[in-house]
Amino acid sequence: MKLAIFVGMLAELAGVGLTATATWLIMRAAEHPPMQALTVAIVAVRTLALAKGALRYLERLTSHKAVLSEAVELRGRVYDDLVHRRHVPSGTALTRIVTNVDQHLDTRLRTTLPWITAALVSATVAIASGFSLPLVAGLLINLAVLPWLATRNSEDLTPLRAKLTEQTTELVHSKEELIAYGLFQRKLAEATKTAEELSRKERTRDLTPAAIAVQFAAALLMLTQNEPAWLIMAAIATFEITIPLAAMSRPTPEPTDEPEPAHTPETPELQGRTAIVGPSGAGKTTLLNAIAHELEPSKGALADAHVFHTTVRTNVLLAKPDATQEELDRAAATTELDLDWDQVVGERGEEISGGQRQRLILTRSVLANPEILLMDEPTEGLDPEQADRVLRKVLDNCQGTALVVTHREEQLALFDHVRHRGPISHEHVGRVR
Repeated sequence: MKLAIFVGMLAELAGVGLTATATWLIMRAAEHPPMQALTVAIVAVRTLALAKGALRYLERLTSHKAVLSEAVELRGRVYDDLVHRRHVPSGTALTRIVTNVDQHLDTRLRTTLPWITAALVSATVAIASGFSLPLVAGLLINLAVLPWLATRNSEDLTPLRAKLTEQTTELVHSKEELIAYGLFQRKLAEATKTAEELSRKERTRDLTPAAIAVQFAAALLMLTQNEPAWLIMAAIATFEITIPLAAMSRPTPEPTDEPEPAHTPETPELQGRTAIVGPSGAGKTTLLNAIAHELEPSKGALADAHVFHTTVRTNVLLAKPDATQEELDRAAATTELDLDWDQVVGERGEEISGGQRQRLILTRSVLANPEILLMDEPTEGLDPEQADRVLRKVLDNCQGTALVVTHREEQLALFDHVRHRGPISHEHVGRVR
């Protein structure tokens, strides 16, 4: 970060020096002096012009590298914090955490670095000017007063961002249906209105006109004090660096603290093969998540339903990176996965069928073979006959404990225990076999 600030300051000083030197050269050339008297200034102009471009490019490289390095460290700290929390934050809290991280990094790159650079360049020019009063006063206003006035009040915009995300997702993934029912334009207008409202609330108070007015007022005052032309132009060039500060946004981090859940689901005894059944909304998935959070990472695995835009082999190897081809083939045979190992599955598995995607995920869990396996509707998307057959193979392959959420009564005979959550209309409590 220090290198980025130093290079940025040199780049801006090169620009200010270029303006001042060029102004002096023009004024001196109007007096028709001998060419030798202008040689140093001519060389200086060319050197500063070249140096400004090179330093500007180097400043971009160093500043982005510094921020990206900080991003790695910051996100690592965030993940460590999440892992050690006693309860998993809600989706809203996680969204706020992501927003805060992004805003912090953006602020470092687009606010903190430019402000420090502008302050250092302004101090250098003020010293070189002999502390010209109009220059110093104008720079203080543009560096401190106007940026402070432009800072917006903190506001939780997460609900508005979530609304925009939902509307955008609906427009992208349900476009054909919306057009068929004549609703696309209305939904698009609603999303546009939400985007405009979010942009308006995120926008800082732009005091750029005031900063420009300060710039020209300071220049006029310096002119009335008979300051040399090169110094006035150098002052104007310095103000050009400070003007953008009057439009910078420095949002306050959004709150992410949440009270712990008042109720923790009662977890069943983890032994054998247990099925969890119950109506929608009874908390079956919540129960699995609670159990997964309590388990040591090395002891259990929650069957991950995410499919990455890569090959079948790479997706499955996430469970066991050092697995042999024989182990892969054995896992695929267990789940009846009929895909080529080198086939690319597409974004979210859109290049394969829903049943193939489900079996790919099951293959990953079979390959992992953890002591405790948690699965939520693992055969959803398969035809009933294949679903029962594949689940039987997966359970027979499981050497440890399996806890499965299912809605198919036909599969209950595969389990040692059945646990019901919420109201039920039949009697299958206790041991099934």
